[in-house]
Amino acid sequence: MTADVWLPIAAKDIDGLPQGLDYHFWDGGPDYPADPAECAFYVVPYMKGAEVSVRPLSAMTSVRVVQTLSAGIDHVQPGIGSLPTGAKLCNARGVHEASTAELTLALVLAALRGIPGFVRGQDAEDWRSGFYPALADKSVLIVGYGSIGAAIEDRLAPFECARVARVARSARTTERGDVHPLSELPALLPEADVVILSTPLTPATRGLVDAEFLAGMKDGALLVNVARGGVVDTDALLAELKSGRLNAALDVTDPEPLPAGHPLWHAPNLLISPHVGGSTSAFLPRAKRLLARQLTRYAAGEPVENVVLTTE
Repeated sequence: MTADVWLPIAAKDIDGLPQGLDYHFWDGGPDYPADPAECAFYVVPYMKGAEVSVRPLSAMTSVRVVQTLSAGIDHVQPGIGSLPTGAKLCNARGVHEASTAELTLALVLAALRGIPGFVRGQDAEDWRSGFYPALADKSVLIVGYGSIGAAIEDRLAPFECARVARVARSARTTERGDVHPLSELPALLPEADVVILSTPLTPATRGLVDAEFLAGMKDGALLVNVARGGVVDTDALLAELKSGRLNAALDVTDPEPLPAGHPLWHAPNLLISPHVGGSTSAFLPRAKRLLARQLTRYAAGEPVENVVLTTE
């Protein structure tokens, strides 16, 4: 088959791409590499924001597949309504799990063991010894139990946690135990020492972590957000941090990027990383393998994987 494919990675740098497709490189620049109306397979530029991601969508009248390189699809959601009927939106399941789970554990351990304070102490030549919380014997609650949530639990296994509870949109049972529905959060929150957010940003999860959610967490608990900034009500979190009742570690914020002067920068009991959960050396090789696999299936007329929705 002959079809235009837009890639944010040069085709020559991706092993295993099928022959017979017309590849065009576009990484979000002002000029399009070809006519958007002829694009059949659009790979969304990575980490370029919603404005860039959706810019060509309304003109892509022939597109059959929109492939993100992120686990979430919220940045392309605003343009979905302009796509032709039957177009498939696919996410990057399998690309980010390892890296995001790695960072999640790093944030949990750094926040509990006081690593930010040690760094400041090193800068000030201040020996800050003492007793600090351990992850061992803690109760952990994972909110959002898709592939990333499961990967996080995989990495929690050696740390001798007292309990790991799982919450997702709907109840189910896994090899590791029950997954509770969101409706059971009020009963689970008071039991958790560490609450990890790894849920997609959807209308149902936007602002999920509001004042009521935070009030349900136990005193001294740690909130870790590796999902999307919009899942958390920033003002409500700031109030809890300033009171000293809760601690937090955030890889994502609302707003994002966090502007200079924002009160989150200097909030007490808070560790911030700049949305780098998936931005590691593991990203590019896995992204390339995903694209080669998806395009091989597409060229052969086989169903693509990781389909999140099909337009009607």
